[in-house]
Amino acid sequence: MSTMTPARPHRTTPAPPPKKRSGRVRSASAALWDASPLTYLALIITIVLSVFPIVWSFIVASRDNSAVTDIPPPLLPGGNFFDNAQRVLDNTDANFVYGLINSAVVSGCVTLSVVFFSTLAGFAFAKLKFRGKNALLLVIIMTMMIPTQVNIIPLYLLMVKLDWTNTLQAVIFPFLVKGFGVFMIRQYAESAISDELIEAARMDGASTWRTYWSVVLPALRPAAAVLGLLTFMETWNDFLWPYVVLNGDTPTVQVSLNILATGYYKTDYVQVFTGTALAIIPLLLVFVAFGRQIIGGIMEGSVKA
Repeated sequence: MSTMTPARPHRTTPAPPPKKRSGRVRSASAALWDASPLTYLALIITIVLSVFPIVWSFIVASRDNSAVTDIPPPLLPGGNFFDNAQRVLDNTDANFVYGLINSAVVSGCVTLSVVFFSTLAGFAFAKLKFRGKNALLLVIIMTMMIPTQVNIIPLYLLMVKLDWTNTLQAVIFPFLVKGFGVFMIRQYAESAISDELIEAARMDGASTWRTYWSVVLPALRPAAAVLGLLTFMETWNDFLWPYVVLNGDTPTVQVSLNILATGYYKTDYVQVFTGTALAIIPLLLVFVAFGRQIIGGIMEGSVKA
């Protein structure tokens, strides 16, 4: 009688450990984010093309009218800037000092109003629940699609009815609220403010207004700073609507520049460039004063996104 030998268990060869990826793969993926010499060259060209008109305005503003037609253009400033600036400020036709003051008042009022109402409405659309919220947000987005030029005639007729022509109210009140600001703050508040934070404020007995002022507004400060800078620059540089509704007696700085450029038989280009340089200086001061917070807000927003 034969005995059956038990079958030997089949020995499986253990699978080799997974090979570690070499550093070449990682370095190859990381190299995609490294700036090449062509990238630096493109950035340098972009910066030069962006900055050169501003620098050249200051250079011409410090010289005489012959510098406008010189080929090649002068690249070093002269010594006449303060004399040219005094000529611009003393020009009674352009009322340049009055234009600077009016632009500062208009831009400041519009900026404060847009930031306040945009943060308030953005918080409501992002975190509060009420009937018709999506429909109202859609209406606000639709207002962003309407060009300003389309509204000029009915808006001007409204200013005539209100007897606001040639007054600063005409360039302030129509722009106290902007759909872009509401939409921008709403998008930022969606990710920057958690629902738990709002619920915690309500549990502590805070009203909706107190929640907005003490909890929401500090969290929206970076986005509000960016919106404030964009609004201030847009209002300061606005020309079409002030040109339509204002005259030389109540100008903004852009209207004053237009008078310098077109108010004489022969254009004094040095005065135009000097006025342009003087009009740029407040924007540069605002950016220097708030640039760090603005850039920090942009970077924080990109990280949250």
